Amino acid sequence: MRTIRLQSKKQIEAFLRKSVYLHIYAIGDLDDFFWRNTAYYALKDGNEIQAIALLYAELPLTTVHAISEQKGVMQELLQSIFPILPSSFNAHLSPGVQEVFKGQYEVRPYGKHYKMALSSKSSLYDVDCSQVVRLTKDDLDDIFRLYKAGYPGNWFDPRMLQTKQYFGIRVESRLVSIAGIHVYSEEYRVAALGNIVTHPNYRANGFAKSVTARLCQSLSASVEHIGLNVKADNAIAISLYEKLGFEIVSPYYECMVSIRSQ
Repeated sequence: MRTIRLQSKKQIEAFLRKSVYLHIYAIGDLDDFFWRNTAYYALKDGNEIQAIALLYAELPLTTVHAISEQKGVMQELLQSIFPILPSSFNAHLSPGVQEVFKGQYEVRPYGKHYKMALSSKSSLYDVDCSQVVRLTKDDLDDIFRLYKAGYPGNWFDPRMLQTKQYFGIRVESRLVSIAGIHVYSEEYRVAALGNIVTHPNYRANGFAKSVTARLCQSLSASVEHIGLNVKADNAIAISLYEKLGFEIVSPYYECMVSIRSQ
């Protein structure tokens, strides 16, 4: 088998569409909004693609998406691109794939996660969203303050506000809850939720449910598939998402990978 860098969006999409919710990030990143930050590598047997790995280069660190139902095939693909991997990177890996890094790399695990898919939208419209407002670049300072208080260390790109797919709740003019997206593409009809948080002083009021439901209502007007990633030990968040119509699709693992010092 041989490894090549793929340049054809149609070829990449055709393979990834076989398991949309496993690859919802990689499909969404085909959009021109994200494409400039991407590099897709494939392991091919003859003319048939066996696996695709995505390198998403966004400061401060590249993220490697290596999700496959065939562990050995993905390990072979990753090993073949070791020479081009940065010295440190984040990784999203299917179970067992991290074993390929033993020896040459140090792996710091961030824990087990789940990929979830919105399989039923009926519950979204039973949620009271009357307090929810759409957020814009004018809300940026308030957004940063909320993430600092309730979600320090999260990844948020202000450019994503251009999608108009960020929603929040204010209490006495203070932004206390927010829900947004990591990936959104009308062209490829996919979205991945992200950056969902409520200020610690305002939790247990149903705010996260309201902003997430409103976000999904908005997304449903322009995309077909909505997914998200969540830590497997975050029982409260998983329960909330399940009540809104999401279901667990597959486990995966997030980690930091760094080459060992010589």
